[in-house]
Amino acid sequence: MSEKHLKQLCEETCTKLKRVSKELERFLNQVTLAGLVKASGDPEEYEAYYRAFLSDLRHLLVYSENAYEKLGVVLRRARFDEAFAEEVLYQVYHTCINSFFYPKGEVYDEDGRYAYEGKDAIHFRKPVTPELQKLTLSLYKEFEQMRDDLHYYETDYLTKKRMEPTAK
Repeated sequence: MSEKHLKQLCEETCTKLKRVSKELERFLNQVTLAGLVKASGDPEEYEAYYRAFLSDLRHLLVYSENAYEKLGVVLRRARFDEAFAEEVLYQVYHTCINSFFYPKGEVYDEDGRYAYEGKDAIHFRKPVTPELQKLTLSLYKEFEQMRDDLHYYETDYLTKKRMEPTAK
C-alpha cells in the first residue's frame, strides 16, 4: 500500500472514529439504565439486557477514543511512520470494529443477508428504545464502512508481520 493511500486511510478512519466517539459520548451522557428500563416496560426482563448494552457501548467509546488519539499521533508526526500507521489500523480493526460487530453482552448481532436487501442488518436480541436503535444503526453504518476499508488488517497485516525476519 502506498504511503499516500495509507495516510488517507488513517485520516478517514480518524474522522470516522471521532464521529463515533462524539455520538457515543453524547448518548451515554444523556441516558441512564433506569430510564432505558422504564421506557421498555418490564424491569426484570430489560435491566440485565440494558446493563450489558450500556457496558458494551462504554467499552466501544473507550476503544474508539484511544484509537482516534493514536491515529492523531500517526498523522501529526513530522515524518509519516508507515509501520506505526499499519499497527494502529490493525488495532482499530481488532478492537473497535470487532467490539462493535461482536459485542461482549451479545445484545445484538449482524445478519449480512439483510444488508443486500436494503434492510437493517443489525438484529437486537430484544426490542430497544428508538434512541438506542437509532444510535446503533448509525454506528453500524460507520463501522461497516471502516470494516470494508480496513479488511486488509484482519489477516494480511498479521501474516506480513509474521513473515518479516526478526532482528537479532
